[in-house]
Amino acid sequence: MLAVLLLRAVWDVDIFWQLRLGELILAAGRPILREPFAITHLGEPMPAIAWLGQAGFAAVRQAFGWSGLRVFDGLCWCGGFWAVAAACRRQGATAAGVVLALGLGMIAALPAASIRPQSYAALCFGALLALLKLNLKAWQTVALGFPLLILWQNLHPSASIAVVALGVHGLAGWIAWYRDRQQARPLAATILTPLALLALVLTPDGFAGFAASARNAQASIAVGASEWLPLWIPDNFKNAVPVVVVALLTLRSAWRQRDALSCSDLAIMMALLVLTVTAYRFVLFWAIATVPVIASASKQEAGSRHTPWAIMLASLALVAITLPLIQPTRFSDNLPLAAVARLKQTPAQGTVFTEPEFAGVLLDEGYPRWHVSYDGRYYRYTDDEWGRYGQILDGSFGLRAIERLYHPAAFVLRPSHSRALSQALDRPGSGWQRIWSDPGTAVWIPRRSRS
Repeated sequence: MLAVLLLRAVWDVDIFWQLRLGELILAAGRPILREPFAITHLGEPMPAIAWLGQAGFAAVRQAFGWSGLRVFDGLCWCGGFWAVAAACRRQGATAAGVVLALGLGMIAALPAASIRPQSYAALCFGALLALLKLNLKAWQTVALGFPLLILWQNLHPSASIAVVALGVHGLAGWIAWYRDRQQARPLAATILTPLALLALVLTPDGFAGFAASARNAQASIAVGASEWLPLWIPDNFKNAVPVVVVALLTLRSAWRQRDALSCSDLAIMMALLVLTVTAYRFVLFWAIATVPVIASASKQEAGSRHTPWAIMLASLALVAITLPLIQPTRFSDNLPLAAVARLKQTPAQGTVFTEPEFAGVLLDEGYPRWHVSYDGRYYRYTDDEWGRYGQILDGSFGLRAIERLYHPAAFVLRPSHSRALSQALDRPGSGWQRIWSDPGTAVWIPRRSRS
């Protein structure tokens, strides 16, 4: 699993500004609560979303470069699967069942895998499910689970998934207990559910984090971010295929071994499947939740088994060390790395008018020399600003209006996407000169500038 992740190119456009923000957090020694990047909002209050995760990623990159960050992220991402798989194995699931569960879970989640703070959430979610499966005493589970939930919410603002999982786990457990009083009562999940709600506000944002999360969801849906939209939209058809296949195989496995299956495991998996169908961004959590359903449905093995930890850890270390050497870090063609490198050779300083997808690389390479007009934080900008961006794309908000509002020092655009603005910049007398062009990106600076 780790090898597959390490062979993939870095493609997420937002990891770059998150790394730059993480570096600012490390330098300040605290969360950054005032806007540093967006020219139209400089100095305004800013939610500290995923602040601890961003700082952690930045620290790893500073220490070990992109190769180290790839390994670290991969271990976190895979760790969520491994944690719950290890708990299933400890409870007697067969090795074959565990391997099948891990393989199917990875197939479902792999299209969305990239370096980003959600990998922390995968690790925390898998650890939570593993904790529930270990059948510790209720106070022990709560004592371990509550700090985990607080850490999760500060690493990545998705501990609301824990609220859903714990609530469903507890409800299914109480129903099973009501039907058969020999079943254990789900006290730990019942106690942890309200504590998970409390963990949502134990961040630098406090209760304001709810408004920030709601705004992020609303803005992301409004701009058509596919991960926030259901599987049945055309942009998600390709992503829906592995989800549908794995879901059918998981349900078939659960039905065939229904007598051996935990109702709580099945309930969590089904709840997250519903969330995934309605919004693709939940696929990673659902994929992890399929592991105990598939693994626990396999034939149970009695008796203790020797676990070759030394061989397992040595193999893992071998992959983590050799794969980055064999396959150095590759960046997807959708990232404007060459264009930004060209812009850095110019004296351009100030606001770079760009598309949201390009802002991350610009900020990572050029802040504080550069600020940006838009970036991938959809919640950062108002509905009016997103409406204006639509007008810029259709040409009704023209070049001169952009100059008056943003005072740009340069433009970095996709001409195929920003056709009207690109054509205006290329017109004789526009005052701008194109200094870079490749199949996906173009860069303009003022004609009076020397490059």
